Amino acid sequence: MAAQFGAHEVMEIFEVLTDTIDGINQFQLYRPHVQDPQLKSVLDKQIEFMTREYNNMVTSINQRGMGQAVPYRPVRTASPTYGLRNPSTQTPNTSIQEMDDRDVSSGMLGCHKSSASMRMMASLECADPELRRMIQQGAMNCSEEAYEVWQYMNQKGYYQVPTMKDVTTNTTTNAFSPAGTTEMGQGYQAGQYQTGQGQVGQFPGPQTGPHGGHHWGQQ
Repeated sequence: MAAQFGAHEVMEIFEVLTDTIDGINQFQLYRPHVQDPQLKSVLDKQIEFMTREYNNMVTSINQRGMGQAVPYRPVRTASPTYGLRNPSTQTPNTSIQEMDDRDVSSGMLGCHKSSASMRMMASLECADPELRRMIQQGAMNCSEEAYEVWQYMNQKGYYQVPTMKDVTTNTTTNAFSPAGTTEMGQGYQAGQYQTGQGQVGQFPGPQTGPHGGHHWGQQ
């Protein structure tokens, strides 16, 4: 009887599940240090979702009945604020008592970013299509959770977004333009090509050689 999964994807799901456990444990360690009710609400919501997502993955791979991966629904807040507003200097804490909401939210953000990248890489190694989709959805969930935390940090001034001068931004974004129609879509027949003068040429075809064989001759 063939194995349920390939060796490579078994190791990938092992890493994904271990990473999920580490994330849940990490967030639980953060909780006693949260002061802001808004951040505490986000933290509790994400711990609950991460736990349900973990249980769904374990059930799916053990029972070999892949359920529908549930997408994370973040709370959308205000639009991003751009620009620097007197950002404070950051230094490592000297004791656990110094941990504050900025430390917690930054740790949450880093956890989700790392997990999103790792899960997407893991999905690329999966042969089973249902397992692949489940891990891909997990990567998207981590991305949405990360953005939810980032929005909180941006509102509080913990994560500010530097900007460039308008002329630099415009010059950079205007350096690209839409691609034109490719030659493949211009109706050339097989064996034809466009010359440097805009004319249509013909690749040399097989010709009969002196001994009855075929060779590619010149035209």
